[in-house]
Amino acid sequence: MASFLDTAVSAARRAGLMLRSRVHEVAEVNQSTAHDIKLALDVAAQEMIFDEITAAHPGHALLGEEGIGGPAGSEFQWIVDPLDGTVNYFYGIPHWCVSVALRRGQEVIAGAIFDPNVDELFAWEEGGGPPRCNGRPLQVSARSTLGEAVVIVGLSRTNDAKRDAMPLMLDMIDRARKCRFLGSAALAMAWTAAGRIDAYLEPGISLWDIAAGWPMVVHAGGSVRLTPRGRPGSEHYSIAAVSGAMPELAGARWEGAKLLL
Repeated sequence: MASFLDTAVSAARRAGLMLRSRVHEVAEVNQSTAHDIKLALDVAAQEMIFDEITAAHPGHALLGEEGIGGPAGSEFQWIVDPLDGTVNYFYGIPHWCVSVALRRGQEVIAGAIFDPNVDELFAWEEGGGPPRCNGRPLQVSARSTLGEAVVIVGLSRTNDAKRDAMPLMLDMIDRARKCRFLGSAALAMAWTAAGRIDAYLEPGISLWDIAAGWPMVVHAGGSVRLTPRGRPGSEHYSIAAVSGAMPELAGARWEGAKLLL
């Protein structure tokens, strides 16, 4: 039987390479709203990942952005975002990835984030040492002031998210060196773990977007604070993932719709 991390890595890589090979095709849109897109390729990538996981670990449950599978009562649950950054992908912007994580109970014990645009694989498993990118150990940033920091603020286009994120964005624009909006929560988590950015803050995000990156940030020396948002059991959160090296961000946490610094 494949190890948990081997499965996560293989599934993320295979799906990512399939998506990259088709990036210049005219993608079939399954669903379109004013500010979001769902592609047939999202579903195809998730089915590819689910098939590989089920073959390797047939007793495990599956939770993905495009649906669920496997035995619901399993202690183990794979959490999958088959294409994080779908709008970027659809418009040909090379900032998207595949995220695969495994949760035992409520604890994430393995995860892989694959960015096929630059061939970077971020991976971590319980008991396996620090998270790594292409084999290199990750460490969060040591920058010590917010004035030096690069901060990603996530902003979905719901009324609640706009109301909650816009004041934060304006505050970070004034106080941080740069404030960015990039469109992939999983890569924001991976880049926080890698020390490329200093914080990722978003008032509303789903578990599959951040599950694989969550332990990577923590085990690279940072912190992740999740605040449940929405109905109980919805796996929807507000998140503050930070390097922790600067006093201004070290205690960042959400209280209701407000980020406390």
